[in-house]
Amino acid sequence: MSGPIPVEWLQQIENTGMAATIRQSNWLYPGLEIVHIVGIVLLVGGAFVFDWRLLGFSPKLPVDDLAAHVLPWSRRGLALVVPSGLLLFSTNAESLGNDPMFWLKMILIVVAGVNVAVFHRITFRSPAGWQGDKTPPGAKAAAICSILVWLAIIACGRLLAY
Repeated sequence: MSGPIPVEWLQQIENTGMAATIRQSNWLYPGLEIVHIVGIVLLVGGAFVFDWRLLGFSPKLPVDDLAAHVLPWSRRGLALVVPSGLLLFSTNAESLGNDPMFWLKMILIVVAGVNVAVFHRITFRSPAGWQGDKTPPGAKAAAICSILVWLAIIACGRLLAY
């Protein structure tokens, strides 16, 4: 074992029929990359619009109305990112599983998930009074964390490609 996951497991993942089919196809890998990128756009785009509102931009938009509109799109993006990411990982599991940049990206994804969970379970319980500049400091901190962590995740993803 050279990383957090035993090499044998990584090799088994990489040697699955699905991973081999994706690697051998002229269209499956690029198609999965496109699905992954579209998912990122939906996930992070919706989150960023919401985060910037929490930071005071577009203060005339009610926070709860904006959340009801953009956050379902973020969830749809997540539904694209996770399966496409797993399939992309399977094609190069051994190399990625031993790459510290990959593990940094995974840790940052966990941080993003914890940030979202804390925000929605604690901070966002009663956003009705968050009009204009009345967004609580905790919500602003969550927004800053979200923006920075998602930028770092995207950077890690791009660095993995090189």
